[in-house]
Amino acid sequence: MLSELMNYLKSCFRPRSNRYVHTGADSGGRQDGLLWYKDTGQHINGDFSMAVVQANNLLEDQSQLESGSLSTHESGPYGTFVGVYDGHGGPETSRYINDHLFQHLKRFSSEQQSMSVDVIRKAFQATEEGFLNVVTRQWPMKPQIAAVGSCCLVGVICNETLYIANCGDSRAVLGRIVKATGEVLSIQLSQEHNACIESVRQELQSLHPDDPHIVVLKHNVWRVKGLIQISRSIGDVYLKKAEFNREPLYSKFRLRDPIKRPILSADPAISVIQLQPHDQFIIFASDGLWEHLTNQEAVDIVQKHPRSGSAKRLVKTALQEAAKKREMRYSDLKKIDRGVRRHFHDDITVIVVFLDSNLVSKASSVKGPNLSVRGGGINLPPNTLAPYASATEAGNT
Repeated sequence: MLSELMNYLKSCFRPRSNRYVHTGADSGGRQDGLLWYKDTGQHINGDFSMAVVQANNLLEDQSQLESGSLSTHESGPYGTFVGVYDGHGGPETSRYINDHLFQHLKRFSSEQQSMSVDVIRKAFQATEEGFLNVVTRQWPMKPQIAAVGSCCLVGVICNETLYIANCGDSRAVLGRIVKATGEVLSIQLSQEHNACIESVRQELQSLHPDDPHIVVLKHNVWRVKGLIQISRSIGDVYLKKAEFNREPLYSKFRLRDPIKRPILSADPAISVIQLQPHDQFIIFASDGLWEHLTNQEAVDIVQKHPRSGSAKRLVKTALQEAAKKREMRYSDLKKIDRGVRRHFHDDITVIVVFLDSNLVSKASSVKGPNLSVRGGGINLPPNTLAPYASATEAGNT
């Protein structure tokens, strides 16, 4: 059986030389097949490491790290912004978030002259409204864009405070030293919105008491309306506004009954953490990583190895686990091309942000150089919808 599968996969292999043009996300980033990585860099609060591996035919994960001014004014505030955007149904929404969310945050931060929960919430809302405008304009020519969406995980470090905002099931995990033992414990910082979590199903049922099918167990997976696993996202307007849940949208996405109120929400769960000297690093990652590694396993990998290459090391460990689950060698998995690779693992994005307590305490008041890094991938035309995205693919975030 395995040999037949491998023969099929080999038929999908093509020579890689000069095949792809890669994004110039950051001149320091490097590409190894479908893996993009930046082993090390410096942000205003310490070091960082980034890595992205592509599985989908079109890379649906987008990511960024911004360091320096967090407003449009030179007076600050200053800090570090991290974003991981795990798209589904196509790349449009995650690309849009990557281009607009941080700019909205800077605008609202300038208006309030500070960083706050309110600033972050307004930035999410403005991004959601902006993408809705894109869908409205493109609906007549490209109606399937209504079924494209993205999880959205954001971290902001400012004034010795860490803000974590999340819609969907990406995750942020803190590595914190226990002084008594020297161990580094994992602390999950983000709240996830996936229907596999009982509290999320209960929240949906309380918000939609008149809908007995608001969550459905389909092929042993809980899905909202039988379509999508997450309950909060940017985009996915076909589950938010009735005017986009009709023909010519594919029938698989259309609901039997008209939408009376939004089924999904773009309102992020936001946590505020006062950073301490024993807080060592934060791992931001799309759910593709957490499908294969526990929080503590990921923290141990970062802690027990040099900082440089931390994100790439986490991605490779996840890929090795994915290969092991399919009883194949990692070297063979690496040969599988994008698209077919999605049968073995998801797009995976990892950003590891190290915290230097001396820099964290000074960063909000010290003007530093601005830095902008975006996770790389294969450079394909913008605004390209993934062809024939199925309801299952749209729900697998």
